[in-house]
Amino acid sequence: MDGWQILEQAADLARRGESFALATVVWRQGPSSSQPSSRAIITAEGELRGWIGGACAEPAVIRAARDVLTTGTAQLLLLGSPDQFGGTVPDGMAVVPVSCQSDGALEVYIEPVLPVPHLVVVGRSPMAHTLADLSRALGWRADLIDGTDFATSDASERSMIVVATQGHNDEAVVERAAAARPAYLGLVGSARRGAAVLGYLADRGVPQEQLERVKVPAGLDLGRTTHPEIAVAILAELVQLRAAGAIGGTAAPARTEPAESTDPVCGMTVPAGPDSLPLEHDGMTYYFCSAGCRRSFERDPAAYRERETRC
Repeated sequence: MDGWQILEQAADLARRGESFALATVVWRQGPSSSQPSSRAIITAEGELRGWIGGACAEPAVIRAARDVLTTGTAQLLLLGSPDQFGGTVPDGMAVVPVSCQSDGALEVYIEPVLPVPHLVVVGRSPMAHTLADLSRALGWRADLIDGTDFATSDASERSMIVVATQGHNDEAVVERAAAARPAYLGLVGSARRGAAVLGYLADRGVPQEQLERVKVPAGLDLGRTTHPEIAVAILAELVQLRAAGAIGGTAAPARTEPAESTDPVCGMTVPAGPDSLPLEHDGMTYYFCSAGCRRSFERDPAAYRERETRC
């Protein structure tokens, strides 16, 4: 895929609410297989889609992308021999020495693309419309769906659902919403009405674990309020919970890092897998960035013993 196709795929992933990092080459020094504006997507699972450089660059970019997704902060990465940059590297930039056979260097900007909050408002009252409009003003993705049209598939575990059906099939809507196991599920109504709805669903066999997640009444308790103020109270609660990390934060969740090893010849970090030319020697498994490094090790393993890394 070329750079523009990568951006199209990035837009599609963002629409689906998936976290990923977008890496863009902003400078190169030849020889290098990459070009300025070369782009790649690195998924939350560490999969690289696109082209950012050869075998020396990819592991470093993937590793930095995982950090970027965890912290939610973009990073400018310089890949090459430190003496190629001298004392001109600004503070705050990360420099990763690349000791492979190429003398090229790259400057790669890696930015996190994290899903915006997704709010599903079920109902057609003026309050429901106000809540959807207010959440969009915050940059959230908001879907306003009539109760008869709402389905479990309209939400996911990352979604927040507010049921504001005002007595129109509340029970059926809450049951479908609870089945989605959303990050938040609130019912607009009095505590008495909520108890009746949840009691009915319990009698129908809806798991208690799902029912305990329903917040009723939805929103912060502001006392006697108008319908627009109820919308503000609900949105304030959602903002408060997100800020506290109770229903998801801004950064992608930390993931288990794949196994890595150090090439004993050039010192590059490489995946500890079959594609990294594994070699067994004296009960140890070594991995390499290239066939050249592997051949160098085979000729004189003892010369590289001090750099060995067990997989």
